[in-house]
Amino acid sequence: MPVFPTITHVALTVTDLERSVPWYQRLFDAAPALDEDTGPFRHVVWSVGDTLVGLHQFPDGSSDAAFDERRPGLDHLSFACRDRAALQEWAERLDELGVDHGGIVDAGYGSGLSFRDPDNIALEFFAPPA
Repeated sequence: MPVFPTITHVALTVTDLERSVPWYQRLFDAAPALDEDTGPFRHVVWSVGDTLVGLHQFPDGSSDAAFDERRPGLDHLSFACRDRAALQEWAERLDELGVDHGGIVDAGYGSGLSFRDPDNIALEFFAPPA
């Protein structure tokens, strides 16, 4: 059996790229690597480590409802941190950006720092246990 490949990209559907792109640009502290209208949708993509993170907006979007992880589909997107100290740095950075978060939560399997984007999509910074 072949080795299972790593994740190359994730695409999140948003309701308003004009609102979401600046928010993610501040979060990633980087300009997008790609901004393209494909016809069926427009996507804006960042290179984050070895993964591409894209935002999609469909002109015929089917809903203006906020993201809810209790519906089938994505629960949350998590970004890897080396340790709890890095999580603390991210908590401070989110504070600087004015992004509400739940503070660092420790568990036996690691520590997480949860927050949400403008569409209420659940995001997290996660560090393995010490």
